[in-house]
Amino acid sequence: MLKALNTAATGMAAQEQNVNTISNNISNVNTVGFKKSRTEFEDLLYETVEEAGGRSSATTQYAVGTQTGSGAKVSASRKVLTQGDPIVTDNPYDLMLNGDGYFGIIDPKGQLKFTRDGAFSVDSQGNIVNKNGYKLYPGITVPPQTSYINISENGQVEAQFKNQPEPQNLGQLPVFTFVNSTGLRAEGKNLFAATSGSGQAIENIPGENNAAVVQQGMLESSNVSIMKEMTNLIKAQRAYEMNSKVMSTADQLLQITNNIR
Repeated sequence: MLKALNTAATGMAAQEQNVNTISNNISNVNTVGFKKSRTEFEDLLYETVEEAGGRSSATTQYAVGTQTGSGAKVSASRKVLTQGDPIVTDNPYDLMLNGDGYFGIIDPKGQLKFTRDGAFSVDSQGNIVNKNGYKLYPGITVPPQTSYINISENGQVEAQFKNQPEPQNLGQLPVFTFVNSTGLRAEGKNLFAATSGSGQAIENIPGENNAAVVQQGMLESSNVSIMKEMTNLIKAQRAYEMNSKVMSTADQLLQITNNIR
């Protein structure tokens, strides 16, 4: 019975972490560019009582072995990188990536981070920045007399002036891709950092090498589906309750055993 108690405890701990992941998904349902996570499980070590193929007598073998499992654990919390729905804003500094890839963001330490959140604006020096004031890579400055900013699907940034028919080219926005995007480390503030698991960032011109294209005046919504998350939450709750029931039953059986005289 002690084994059943421990096994049920591992199941409860795994479902607790599953509920934590689901709650984080639900809380970010309105976060621009947010990618939901999926909890993955694996079984723990087994105690082998009888090995399949072992001797059952002098002349016969066990066709099927006997193993006792020791529970489950969370093996991964995987980011699901499906495309979120577009939100039309008509704000020229709102950008959406349609496809695979990330915008580059320069944090206060000068390190390159990555994001799907394209809600940008201009600071007092004319730099295109995110909500936290971090510069959009590679660092584009909009001139003071700009009447309109145009950003094409291939990332070309052009400023239009009132008395000039020809626009001024301000630079090129790249899109960064990774060999394994699920290996990125989420750092909060809608930012990701590269890891040894994700591989080094690959800088692309938008629309080339299967990289996303840039769409101006739009934002990417969270890819969280409330209906699916509520369904997953009910499943996790029921799994937690069943593990709790196993623990209660094992405790009752232990009590019966202790009361035998």
